[in-house]
Amino acid sequence: MQYLHTMVRISDIDKSLDFYCNKMGMVETARREDEGGRYTLIFLAAPDDEGRAKADKAPLLELTYNWDPEEYGEGRNFGHLAFRVDDIYATCQRLKDAGVTINRPPRDGRMAFVRSPDNISIELLQKGDALENAEPWASMENTGHW
Repeated sequence: MQYLHTMVRISDIDKSLDFYCNKMGMVETARREDEGGRYTLIFLAAPDDEGRAKADKAPLLELTYNWDPEEYGEGRNFGHLAFRVDDIYATCQRLKDAGVTINRPPRDGRMAFVRSPDNISIELLQKGDALENAEPWASMENTGHW
């Protein structure tokens, strides 16, 4: 078995690409529009996975935009997407500086959560061992839920 992708429905292509590509740093690897089905599929890869994603189409995040408006709930039963990052503090600071709310700060130097514009929970995990506790993260409270 081979993991291919995770699909999430989005309500605004521009807002979603701004979040996933400009703020999270993902790279668009493919896009397909289906007039008959009235949807657009956008495939994204994490920067460290871009070559592998283009070669064998995995692992990818598939953003699905349905042309006919729909109201999507938060889908808490979905769970979350998870990404390993080189520096949890630098990643959270970059996201915070870009206007992203850090819902669960990396108080432990190991794990944080943010949410996409469509309220998809995104878990960020420190690569390797947890970093030493550091401010402002160590004393930062949770914001909302994830």
